Amino acid sequence: MPFKRAKKKPEPLTEAALYEYAVNALGRRMRTVAELSRLMRNRVEPGETGKAKIDAVLARLKEYGYLNDTDYAANYARLRQENASFGKRRVRQDLVVKGVRAEVIAATLNAAYEGVNEEELARKHLERKGVKKPANEKEAARVMRMLVRAGFSTGVIYTILKKWDVPEEELAGLEQMEDGSADG
Repeated sequence: MPFKRAKKKPEPLTEAALYEYAVNALGRRMRTVAELSRLMRNRVEPGETGKAKIDAVLARLKEYGYLNDTDYAANYARLRQENASFGKRRVRQDLVVKGVRAEVIAATLNAAYEGVNEEELARKHLERKGVKKPANEKEAARVMRMLVRAGFSTGVIYTILKKWDVPEEELAGLEQMEDGSADG
């Protein structure tokens, strides 16, 4: 049985080295202020000294325009809407997880989804996933779960299912299943 090596915590970085680390991290992919702060926290000494280094690096990155949560949120929302056909709720949830402030999220999503028809976006999502008209209640429930995960409202989901001529009894059954899962 091989021995596992204990992972050594890296030596705390100087402010210049921390800046280089942050620029390299941003070079790999866009990040929010919160995400980058989390990454850098592991590279500095704990306490006020480390926090001061992180704050200085963040301020410098913002000054140079490398780090901007508003731009990040706008790009993220646009890409998730165009490429993944995600609804407003899903994008909001993802941005919250990434540490973007609530007021930035609200302003960004209002602008990004202003002229968007949610039903068309949901249909585009289903088409992209190759989903066909459900043949029974089980398939209808699967479509519903998929659209809920993608961030669409239940009103839009029911509209789509009704236009697919899913019988009213099955829709009522889905509603009961949804109510039961929300309680549990």
